Amino acid sequence: AQLAIQSARSIDPLLNKSLMALDVDLAPNDHDELIKARDAALTALHSYADELEKRLPKMVDFSPMGEANYNYYLKHVLLLPLNGNEVEMIGRAELARYRALEALLPDPKLADPDPKRAAQIPPDQESFLKAYESREAEMISFLKEHNLVTLPGYLGPFQIRQLPDAFKPTSPGGFMNPPGVYDKDSTGFFFIPTYNPESKNFYIRAAIEDPRPILGHEGIPGHFLQLSIANHLNDEIRRQHEDTVFIEGWALYGEEMLMRTGLYPNNSPAQGQILRLSRYRAARIGVDVNLHTGRWSFEQAVKYFMDAGGLDREAAEGEAAGAASSPTQKISYIIGKWQIMNLLGRYKDKQGENFRLGQFHDDLIKNGSLPVSVVEWLVLDDPSAIQQVLK
Repeated sequence: AQLAIQSARSIDPLLNKSLMALDVDLAPNDHDELIKARDAALTALHSYADELEKRLPKMVDFSPMGEANYNYYLKHVLLLPLNGNEVEMIGRAELARYRALEALLPDPKLADPDPKRAAQIPPDQESFLKAYESREAEMISFLKEHNLVTLPGYLGPFQIRQLPDAFKPTSPGGFMNPPGVYDKDSTGFFFIPTYNPESKNFYIRAAIEDPRPILGHEGIPGHFLQLSIANHLNDEIRRQHEDTVFIEGWALYGEEMLMRTGLYPNNSPAQGQILRLSRYRAARIGVDVNLHTGRWSFEQAVKYFMDAGGLDREAAEGEAAGAASSPTQKISYIIGKWQIMNLLGRYKDKQGENFRLGQFHDDLIKNGSLPVSVVEWLVLDDPSAIQQVLK
């Protein structure tokens, strides 16, 4: 509720600026209706925040869904061949691995972003946005030169915008908006945190030092590419379905794939970021499972993000809030990546001398955002994973 209050009271710039971009060449009556609707929405949101604040003293603490419901969701909605305990075990194993890989860096401090190490520190927000755009072009060139994935001709521009204040409480690292499923405009947007070279926030520090790891996750080859391809499928079910484990697993897999294929040099800040990003995604699993099965409190979740995930408190609170508001979403990253890595190894063995990494990526994302257990059946002609789920 406190985070909802904070978001509602930060909404004004979003509606006063972003919404009013629609007010172009509107007829006078339409202009008046837009203003009227905007003002009514602002009044309602502020009233909602006031009402929540009045009710805060009587509100109960966070109420978990419980282990039985959690396992039901994993099996019947996500079609995962894993229960909550198995998911948590994978999270602990991956957390241990990435913490150790940080320690094995020639300079372990590279895993903790520091803008002062950047070759060029952007002087202002506008330069910050342009830095993202130039690095995006660099990443696209790398993907093409190394034949790592096919970029279809219908792929639109991926534009960088500042994160509205209203979204900071639960999305401190920013987020992307893909083109709509039926939208004729193929543009995607990535909303990035407000530029502040003195910030202690992990995401802002990482973005200033080197934006490419997170940019690759949100843009190309990550969400923007994968969801744009899904939007152009003829099969309506595959076009519409949005399995978060596949979507986030693909984007996280792409972060490390770019590092392993040579985009980032050894002992570079980008390499350190990749390890820290995977480390705290692994910490997300412990938070998600334990928070929603009722084993942990919200404060325990925040502390775990700080201690195990290596995040500052501001970022940790935002992460915990996101986990609390969306059960199972936070397991999607590592579990999806883990499934894709398993699939990659089996695909390579099956292809033998004909194996090409770029072909695997094309085969993986050409079917839309389906559960990985279903994608495995399509790619390997092996239904064993989905059969295990359906037992």
